[in-house]
Amino acid sequence: MHEKSVNTVEWLIPFLFILCAGWLVWHFPAFILDFIPPDGSQADNLRGLHRRNDVTPGLGGPFGGESDWIDWLALIGIPVFGFFGIRSVNRAAMEYESWRAMDKLSVFIGRVTMMLIVLLVVVMIYEVILRYVFEAPTLWANELSLWLAGFVFLCAGLYAMQQRSHIRIFLLYDICPRWLQRLFDCISTLLILAFAFFLIYGGYGEALSKLHRWETFGTAFDPPIPATLKPMILFVVALVAIQAVINLVSDWNAEPVIHTAADDIDEEELRILREMVGDEGVGDMDVTRGAIQGDQKKADH
Repeated sequence: MHEKSVNTVEWLIPFLFILCAGWLVWHFPAFILDFIPPDGSQADNLRGLHRRNDVTPGLGGPFGGESDWIDWLALIGIPVFGFFGIRSVNRAAMEYESWRAMDKLSVFIGRVTMMLIVLLVVVMIYEVILRYVFEAPTLWANELSLWLAGFVFLCAGLYAMQQRSHIRIFLLYDICPRWLQRLFDCISTLLILAFAFFLIYGGYGEALSKLHRWETFGTAFDPPIPATLKPMILFVVALVAIQAVINLVSDWNAEPVIHTAADDIDEEELRILREMVGDEGVGDMDVTRGAIQGDQKKADH
């Protein structure tokens, strides 16, 4: 079931993927100017923005224009590291036992999201140290944190869908026979597909427009948050819809599961709780000390 110990490669590849993606996003105006330049003054503004933010000015590229060799290497690195990342990702012990190709993609994106969270924390700690220790706050840390948090929020939603860890209400679902549960699953999947279709249909025009003119945040750092997050929303929603269909297929013949409060507490947490409150009256399904409190009330009377 591809359940192995975590190795260095499994975390190195997501890091390299983020490195390539970050470089490409920061220099993406170069590709816009080379292949689909906007008209008139918008092109001049975009060219000025790119040349102001270009990390390697004057390097030159394989096709001339604004994009250079490193930009193209980053562009090639995204599918390369994505491919090897999907192939090398392993299911952790606590993760859901489903391992189709789409599941591996979602789990790899989950690993990328975890690395983004680490990067987000580093940026915030760096800003706190500069602001309160050296009294020299940055102009970019706050906007970069917002930017990273947006990507984390979106990508974590896809991982949550694959892990079946999104919010669900099982009160009615658990008491129904399996055939009716399958009907509920079909209805919920159709609703997800309908939501994704109408969101993409209604939003792709605005998303492409923001991407084409490379709309920025309008601050001192001026990151392209609108230009990147709007298309990313539509892309991730499409992946979530596909993952919902994969979940439906994978769980179709699964045995019915009865959900309890104990589902949210693993065995290690149960062991710690038993050590804290004692074993008397505490079973696997009694994780709230209800039985102990009832015995104590009887003893008081």
